[in-house]
Amino acid sequence: MITAAVLAALATACAVGAWRFTTARWTSRAPRLAVIVWQSLGVAWGLATTGAMLAYAVQPYGTGVLQGLIAFGRGETPSQAWDPLHVLALIAGLTALAVLVVVLITAGVQALRARRRHRMLLALISRDDPGVPGVRVLDHPSAAAYCVPGLRSQVVVSEGALKLLSQDELAAVLAHESAHVRERHDLVLLPFAALRRALPWSKVVADAQSQVELLIEMAADDRARRYCSPRRLATALLRFGTAGAMPTPQGMLGVHAQHVMARVDRLIKPGPELATPARYGFIALSVTLLTATPFLWVFQL
Repeated sequence: MITAAVLAALATACAVGAWRFTTARWTSRAPRLAVIVWQSLGVAWGLATTGAMLAYAVQPYGTGVLQGLIAFGRGETPSQAWDPLHVLALIAGLTALAVLVVVLITAGVQALRARRRHRMLLALISRDDPGVPGVRVLDHPSAAAYCVPGLRSQVVVSEGALKLLSQDELAAVLAHESAHVRERHDLVLLPFAALRRALPWSKVVADAQSQVELLIEMAADDRARRYCSPRRLATALLRFGTAGAMPTPQGMLGVHAQHVMARVDRLIKPGPELATPARYGFIALSVTLLTATPFLWVFQL
């Protein structure tokens, strides 16, 4: 009973923390760290929510969640009799866990299929350009720049973008898209997209996904700043915003119109870096969340 109560309290704390985190102001000063905190909150919330129900359900076995589920799967006889509440908790917990796993797998499979189809399409309608080696060029008048993530990643720009941007601005945009590819930001977004599928009615989940999308754009901006002028990247973003950029294909990573001004402001007027004690504090929080929930699944309190 204590384990179930602790897990329920942890799930509630993660939900409240996620709600408060959507309005946090420090995240733009350390986007990579903020993404890690978001990931730890999401993992801890999912494990704590399902774990609380399952911990209560396997109480008749007098063991932890994992051991209780193993005993149930083996058909072992519990030390106490089952009652309707425990049965209902078991059904609800297993259903919630199955939904989370299934939507994650489904989102991953759909993303892989979308990227495979898009690579096939690019092979037909795009071309190489000596002026931008290693980049696929679309013969399209609208401005577009995005990356196709994966093991065979590609960076794509349109003819409209080549005409719209100066050489320095184009180099900044390509550095930004290459950062997405190197840091595998598609894998960062996947769990949040899956959670959005599972809970489409949740405003907190929608806000979390939007926040993480913005944070990975800022993280890619930070990496691109090592190789280009921040002002050139900012002017390129403004050009995309005013030119009416082509929407990014599904499953790809590209410019989001709703995030342009926030990124431009940050590039032109960067704020101070997050203080070291605060960084260590958020790292400690993430580690605690990622270790506490598995511990409570294994051990009985």
